[in-house]
Amino acid sequence: MQVGDILRKKAARVATVRMNETVAIAAQLMRSSNISALVVKDVVRTEGNTAVGMFTERDVVRAIAQYGAAGVNMRVSQFISVQQLVSCTSTDTLEHVRHLMSKHHIRHVPVIDNYSLIGVVSIRDISTAFDDEATPFKLAASA
Repeated sequence: MQVGDILRKKAARVATVRMNETVAIAAQLMRSSNISALVVKDVVRTEGNTAVGMFTERDVVRAIAQYGAAGVNMRVSQFISVQQLVSCTSTDTLEHVRHLMSKHHIRHVPVIDNYSLIGVVSIRDISTAFDDEATPFKLAASA
């Protein structure tokens, strides 16, 4: 099974936040969309809007734990690592993405095809896909 198989079942909208937004704005976006991670975008002169990282609920907690109430007024860019965006493509296998998540200790991976952000997969998406794939075998075994 490939990442594209998951994306076809999900909503097409990808929730993003600009890297100069505050932690409070990012938290409000996550709450209003009922999600736990946002793709962080930056405007790059030569490339336009570019995905540069992920901002998650963990980052909100880290901001508040480190800086107290002032943490919510800090910029998203202060809590993401822009050195290396871990991403995948729609043709990558779920096993490969699960390995990336485990290796980098992350739960969300942006999907980028031809330099365009087309979606995000979560560990929950992958787990559900593996469970769904195994279900016919479980049903056959119990029959």
